[in-house]
Amino acid sequence: MAGAYDDRDGWIWMDGKLVPWRDANVHILTHALHYASSVFEGERCYNDKIFKGREHSARLLKSGELLDMPIPYTVDQIEEAKYAMLKANGWSNAYVRAVAWRASGEDMGVSAKRNPVRMAVAGWEWGNYYGDAKMKGAKLDIAKWKRPSPETIPTAAKAAGLYMICTMSKHAAEAKGCSDALFMDYRGYVAEATGANIFFVKDGEVHTPLADSFLNGITRQTVIGMLKDKQVTVHERHIDPGEMEGFQQCWLTGTAAEVTPVGEIGPYRFEVGAMAKDMVTDYEALVRA
Repeated sequence: MAGAYDDRDGWIWMDGKLVPWRDANVHILTHALHYASSVFEGERCYNDKIFKGREHSARLLKSGELLDMPIPYTVDQIEEAKYAMLKANGWSNAYVRAVAWRASGEDMGVSAKRNPVRMAVAGWEWGNYYGDAKMKGAKLDIAKWKRPSPETIPTAAKAAGLYMICTMSKHAAEAKGCSDALFMDYRGYVAEATGANIFFVKDGEVHTPLADSFLNGITRQTVIGMLKDKQVTVHERHIDPGEMEGFQQCWLTGTAAEVTPVGEIGPYRFEVGAMAKDMVTDYEALVRA
């Protein structure tokens, strides 16, 4: 499948039914378009099975709750919708995007309690998020923006509004020939990339930022569990940017990124070493098991 995302053949699940792709539209006065009242999930289906799909569906509901936007579906109903969309499009391997938003209704100001919450599930076939970086390591810029304090916005929600600085930072990174950008948090500690969590290796032990101001990714949690099963010591902690000079390996994790080694971040260089390569291989085996 190729071409603009609004002009394709296929089916999208929308508000309880399958809709032809080009007809899956919303009104220009949709509240989410004006006030970012939207939450979403990114998932991957491997060999007819969505990896940790129920966890993603539960997080979607939690994100809606955190934004004071109750989503009118259960985990079971969301799972049914996702598989109905995949079946209608004939996909056994695909990226899955579930999204819920405050729609148009009687309110068109900041307050929108009378507007319904709608939901859709779309998908597309998607390869490696960072292209050939799995072999040679991704190149990251360091973003000028910072991840916000949990006192300013519910950082535990996968909310559309939290991604505005991600788009800006990724555009700036791509203009420099990089694949992505690394954020610091509001305190100046290493946080995450624009759509992926980050891990570092030093002397056989793994260090990853404490997820207290950004989304604790489902893939991040999966990889931590895999490392612990291998008896690898994992330190979840605050990491000062200068520490990157002493780390030997690095990788990113996320549904889209899967496990992707990093070769450089700004002035810092990392080898695509054995542990990073093993995590790529082991994660691939896990999701297709």
